[in-house]
Formats: sequence, structure tokens, C-alpha cells
Amino acid sequence: MIGLLSALVATNQPAALSNLVAQTTGVSIQVTDPNDPVEKEYRKLLEADDSAHEEVDQWIKDSASSNEKGAGLAETTLRARALQRLEPIRKSYEDFLARHPDHVRARLAFGSYLNDRGEEVEAVAQWEKARELDPKNPATWNNLANYYGHRSPVRKAFEYYAKAIELSPAEPVYYHNLATTVFLFRVDAMEFYQIDEQQVFDRALELYRSAMKLDPDNFVLASDYAQTYYGIRPPRTDDAIKAWEETLKIAANEEQREGVWLHLARIKLNAGRFDEARKHLEGVTNSVYAEMKRRLARNVVDKEAKAKDTIGTPPPVPK
Repeated sequence: MIGLLSALVATNQPAALSNLVAQTTGVSIQVTDPNDPVEKEYRKLLEADDSAHEEVDQWIKDSASSNEKGAGLAETTLRARALQRLEPIRKSYEDFLARHPDHVRARLAFGSYLNDRGEEVEAVAQWEKARELDPKNPATWNNLANYYGHRSPVRKAFEYYAKAIELSPAEPVYYHNLATTVFLFRVDAMEFYQIDEQQVFDRALELYRSAMKLDPDNFVLASDYAQTYYGIRPPRTDDAIKAWEETLKIAANEEQREGVWLHLARIKLNAGRFDEARKHLEGVTNSVYAEMKRRLARNVVDKEAKAKDTIGTPPPVPK
């Protein structure tokens, strides 16, 4: 829902970050003295921020539901209402930081708030100030890397994610972020690391595996790793199948399991393993996957027929 909000309040906006520092960076917020008045005020500010975003999220959800019935709020109206609700939070951050300019976590959170609103330059300014105040805080490096991964120069994203990993080597989010960036920006990665494309693939996969070792039950992470194989050429079919089979083991519900079966069916279809692909499709019953299942089943029939025709066609007679 935060992503939907960003689409309302900004244009050409990348996926928004959560305002909660712990959710944004994977770094837990440690409060040494919960009775400290500044920390109490900071916590109250975060709670107000969360509450405002939750309220706006609900408006968006309700409007989307009403739109299906032709009674939703106009986008401009909803955007104005959201901005009006969130504006006091901005003023609260500004007031807090005016009185506590060296509060690193508040600057991180305010930067995320600004980023959610599409005010990326202002967000970066907050994160840069946080980095200046505490260069050993990995969250600042990660947040800045997120920005540079979206807006360039990408080399800074590589550098800053690596710095976050150096400062917090047990945090899987940083490995995950760097893996995704290396894979998506392969040309930049080839130049930055002075390696070829296959080595870029290997580096991205290894970073994913490092994240998975630290967070072995993360289904989204495992899925991202497995989906990476779709972009690798030449295909690494056996590795891709193994990745999805491992993902299947940590699926938390039937919908996730059926989604993995569709991926396995697709990979085995492309590998010419038609019977196995059909078997995976037989297990998919969720209506949300009905169209995808139908298309894959049709492709199994078409590709299997073409494969049989090719095998049965005699070689051309030399002239």
C-alpha cells in the first residue's frame, strides 16, 4: 500500500521504502534507555508516522475497492487528502531534528518519509547527514545505495551496499539488495568488478546464497534467487530446478506452493521435459493461477507436438 501511495504523490517513483528503520534496513533499533525523554519523543514520532501511513493505506484500499463499484475517490482528491494527512508528520520530523540535529535514527526515518513522498533529493540529504554523523551505521549506506541503484551512478550502489555488508555482515537484506543490483545492472557490474557476464551471474548468485544462509526461511528471498535463473544465458536448467525445489520446501501455504509448481512447469517445459511439466500443472488448483496454468498447458501441447514433428521429419536429401 505504501507503493500505491507513492504512485499517488509522485511521478516516476521507484518502489518506496518503509518509514520504519527496522523494516527498511533490517537493522533493529536499539534503545539503551527507554525512559530517556528524547527516545520517548522519537518513538512517539515513529508511531505517529506509522499511524498516518496506515490510515492513508486504508483510504487507498477502500478507494480501490469502491472503484470496482464505480464509487471510488478521484485520484487527485485522494492524493490531496493523503498529502494533507501526512504533512503534520513532516513538520514533526523537522521540529524534532531542529531540537536534536544529531539524532541519526530520526534522520534515517525522515529520509524514508521523504522518499515515500517522491522527494528523493531531500531524502538523500537526510541520509547523507546521518552518514556524516555516524559513518559506522550500515543503514545509512544501505539507504543511499538504494537511491543510487535507482538513480545512478550505479557504481555507488555497489560501493555502498558493500560498505553496509562490511559494517553488518550478518544482515541478509544487504546481500539481497546487492545481489539484485549486480544482476540487474550487468554491464555496470562487468565494468566495476572487471569481470565478464558469466562471472557477474556467478557473483549475483553467490550474494543471494549468502543472504539465504543468514535467512533460510525467507520465501521471497528464495524466490528472487530462483527467478534470477530466467535471465541467465545460456540457461542453467538443473540449477534453476534445484533453486525452485529448495524454495518449495519453505513455502508457507498452498498458494506459494502452487506458484512454485508453475515455475517448475515452465522451466521443465522449456527443457523439453513435458511429462514432468504436466505433472506440476496438475497440482495447481488456485483460481488466481488459472490463466497462467491454461497458457502453460497449451504451450506444453504445442511444444511437445513440434518436438515430435522434428524427430519424425527425415533429413533432407542432398542435391
